[in-house]
Amino acid sequence: MREHHRHRRTDERPSVVWTGRATNRLQWIAAAAGAACMALGITLAVESPWTSGVAALLMAVIGCVAAGLLVLFGTLAFVHVAVKVDDRAMEVRCGHIGVPRRRILLSHIVGADFAPSVTPRQWGGWGYRWRPEKGTAVIVRRGEGLVLRLGDGRTFTVTVDDAESAVRVIRDRLRPPTPPTPPAPTGV
Repeated sequence: MREHHRHRRTDERPSVVWTGRATNRLQWIAAAAGAACMALGITLAVESPWTSGVAALLMAVIGCVAAGLLVLFGTLAFVHVAVKVDDRAMEVRCGHIGVPRRRILLSHIVGADFAPSVTPRQWGGWGYRWRPEKGTAVIVRRGEGLVLRLGDGRTFTVTVDDAESAVRVIRDRLRPPTPPTPPAPTGV
């Protein structure tokens, strides 16, 4: 069996992957409300004491189940966010199945800034948000966040714990590698 060794050039930086998360436990309350709404629709369909007719019952059942599904899955998608920064890109994954997902290549990032206080109110609520004057954001809770300035003039904001270290990692990756310095003459 052959072994392949990869020799690192002196101008390469070590490969470090930064990961971070943010969680909003209050979203579970909204998810429970969505599940309760679905349960109400199912209960209406199974144990129908409805006397107003089939059309009214059908509309109530479909309305409860649809609203419950929308609330349940809409909130579960934003219970938490996971952020990963590697040598090539920053990736943001939401919820338990990782959708919606956003991958931004580091070559498209012009700068990264730390935001000490990002609130859902600034963005119009929780979730995946877009505002023409502000850019795009993934907001799962109030608190610190990471703001990327992209090459096309837009911004991308994400709330994540320890956002300051994410900013440092991204800024380090955006700097060009420093060339090796020649050895100093020994003067022998």
